[in-house]
Amino acid sequence: MSTQSNRYGHHTIGRRQFLRAAGALIALPSLESIAAPLAKAAAPAASAKNLVSIGAYLGWHQNAFFPKEVGSGYTLPPTLEPLADHQEDFTVFSGLDHRAPNGHNAWSNFLCGNTPKAYSMDQIVADQIGQKSRFPSVQLTAGTGEGSKNMSFTKQGIGLPMTQRPSVFYKELFMSESDKARMEYMLRSGKSSLDLVLEDAMRLQKAVPQSDGEKLEEYFDSMRSVEKRMERQISQINDPLPTTDYKLPDSDPITPNLLMEAEVLMYDLMALAIETDSSRVMSFFIDGLGQVFSFDGEPLRSGYHGLSHHGNDPEMIRDLVSIESAHMHCLSGFLDQLKEKKRPDGKSLLDETIILVGTGMGDASRHSNANLPTMVAGGGFNHGSHIAVDSSKPDAPLLGDLYITLMQRLGVETNEFSNANRNLNHLFS
Repeated sequence: MSTQSNRYGHHTIGRRQFLRAAGALIALPSLESIAAPLAKAAAPAASAKNLVSIGAYLGWHQNAFFPKEVGSGYTLPPTLEPLADHQEDFTVFSGLDHRAPNGHNAWSNFLCGNTPKAYSMDQIVADQIGQKSRFPSVQLTAGTGEGSKNMSFTKQGIGLPMTQRPSVFYKELFMSESDKARMEYMLRSGKSSLDLVLEDAMRLQKAVPQSDGEKLEEYFDSMRSVEKRMERQISQINDPLPTTDYKLPDSDPITPNLLMEAEVLMYDLMALAIETDSSRVMSFFIDGLGQVFSFDGEPLRSGYHGLSHHGNDPEMIRDLVSIESAHMHCLSGFLDQLKEKKRPDGKSLLDETIILVGTGMGDASRHSNANLPTMVAGGGFNHGSHIAVDSSKPDAPLLGDLYITLMQRLGVETNEFSNANRNLNHLFS
């Protein structure tokens, strides 16, 4: 690798400089030398081990999602009626948000907090506990729409791609022996190249100014993290793979109009992933654009996206709520499975799994990202209530404060997230 000395006694490298190793070509991060408080409640002991984050791109109609009564014993609102058998297994929150800007462009705030496309909560958890399973994190979607959307973002702000087809996720969970051999070859090849790149990179670090050296150190840390993940995958490649009697249907729904069909299958597979401890961190993105649904043989008045811009038309709201209730019916089946499946100690999968249901869109009709409909199920929390937050108060808690509680329950040692710096542990006592 060629360098030139500059007047500061350091070295400069060209804009197109890369680290090169056998089979690898890795670009460097941006470097200067390249031309061009509130009291916090005590953190609870970790009692959950899995996190499932479910986000609806078009949000949830607030008036049909939020109960009219506060506390326990509330009457289920229309959207949540399909969850009647699980009312004591979840908590509904109103009044929480990230104090984020409005508009669809800020939807990614759902798991990222006040800053779109920042280090998302699920990936913070994955980086802490995800290594304990085969897949540190899994990103899924149903109802593919137009454009590029992401729900999960790495520490570097990179949006993680989502698996669209249930059959692809199924194959990842229960790969064949030939698939396993190919995976081992790919991992070992990647590890060899990464080792060589890191040797070259360490030599480079000595040849740049201190400020660039610090940037490179952060960059190398992330690469070392990748290396550790590879080593873990290689060490487990010959471990017995989980098996299942579950069979996918002959059809493999992926088109937007088969959103519900894909949703049901994804929930089935997520339950299997948790049962086999294949992954402890999963996100599930419910997309929505022009899908046109029919219920009881009657088509709705407009597509999913059109109904979300209802303009307070009662009939359009009715049709929108029918779609959102159908989503909750799918979720109810997922909760059924997690409650029924038990560990040897008698603990259900729902007891050890936190399920976050929410959105980055508070009111799609107005593109408002305030007062985000939010629900938390499972995880060993004391559930069964509607907790209403008065967001008009200067010291009102944020949605990020709830996320701090969820992360702490999962064993992540933190007292801050985005613009939030306290937890809501007391609300679950």
